Amino acid sequence: MSTNPLTALQPVLTSHLFLPINEELLALLRGLGDDEWNAPTVAGDWTVKDVAAHLLATTLGRLSVHRDGYARPEPPETFADGLVGFVNTINRDGVACLRRLSPRILIELHEQYGREMADFFETLDPFAPALWSVSWAGDAESPNWFDIARELTERWHHQEQIRDATGRPPLFAYLAPVLDTFVRALPHTYRDVEASDGTSVVLRVTSEGEGVWTLVRERARWVLYAGEASSPTTLVTMRGDNAWRLFTKQKIDPQAQIEGDERLARAMLGMVSIIG
Repeated sequence: MSTNPLTALQPVLTSHLFLPINEELLALLRGLGDDEWNAPTVAGDWTVKDVAAHLLATTLGRLSVHRDGYARPEPPETFADGLVGFVNTINRDGVACLRRLSPRILIELHEQYGREMADFFETLDPFAPALWSVSWAGDAESPNWFDIARELTERWHHQEQIRDATGRPPLFAYLAPVLDTFVRALPHTYRDVEASDGTSVVLRVTSEGEGVWTLVRERARWVLYAGEASSPTTLVTMRGDNAWRLFTKQKIDPQAQIEGDERLARAMLGMVSIIG
């Protein structure tokens, strides 16, 4: 089996990608027909227009809270269902608020505030502490680069939902950094998986967004590396187009090839790299 030396994970620097990915979104939305705006998507009961509204709501929220320092006081019951409940409520309310807007207005607002968010991210020190930690990776505190990369994964996978719903081609040019961000959830996902030190689990992504990562059990904890371990305990291979869908809770057959101890593959195949 060919292997790559294991190396420490490097930051996923993505702030420069927000302007071009917003331009891709604008071109996509401008090309939609009237019926396509109302097409169903895999995002629950949201239509294409709802997904576009959700992306806009998150942009406006990010700029309001993070850039402008505005935080509306929230009643205690807002957090009664924990972080997931809080985020789901914000998402639901944001979409409901923007449903009254026309597609034209949505596009114009995406053009203006998508550019402003891209500009804002470029001003941040990528290694300074982020305002929000990446909870699905188990972080109590995250650097800005991780929070920004997490935001890119949100903007990419929701745009893919619109592309899927309307038969548009996928935007695989951004999939490599998306998957490199998603896999940072692996150590947290495996936190309750017992194994002896030296056990290794390899994820090999082929085709779109290809890459390879190895999770190693070291001193009773799991550590993630770039590269492929020699003679891994478990090797999981899947296409990039299946991997991102799996990690965003789409109910699909991942068509993963598993070699070695199948028990150790189960956690990976159930990993979620989004909130909600």
